[in-house]
Amino acid sequence: MEQIILIFHFVVAVALIGLILLQQGKGAEAGASFGSGASQTVFGSSGGWNFFSKTTAILATIFFVTSVSLALVAKNKSVVDDELLPELQSVPAEALIETDIPALQSSEDDSSDDLPEVPQN
Repeated sequence: MEQIILIFHFVVAVALIGLILLQQGKGAEAGASFGSGASQTVFGSSGGWNFFSKTTAILATIFFVTSVSLALVAKNKSVVDDELLPELQSVPAEALIETDIPALQSSEDDSSDDLPEVPQN
């Protein structure tokens, strides 16, 4: 099942890329740079949604659905081995603490004489 979804996902992705590259921008006409496109409506003369726009929206929806389904299949495929859990719980907490980390030793009688005194007025 995963292989079928993966192949379908790849085909939809290639089709989506090709369809997006085939589309023209809103101001892609030759006369648009000289101001002839100003008399058209905001979405152009063909309206807001043409064939390419609808097909792109449908392919994008299918792409997202196949992406989520592939993620769910991968999640369900991964299994945590229960045999490792007792071994991890039997390790003492002291063994997990790193003791080679240098630490600053502080003592009560240590005074900071290297800082200058601020005169009080």
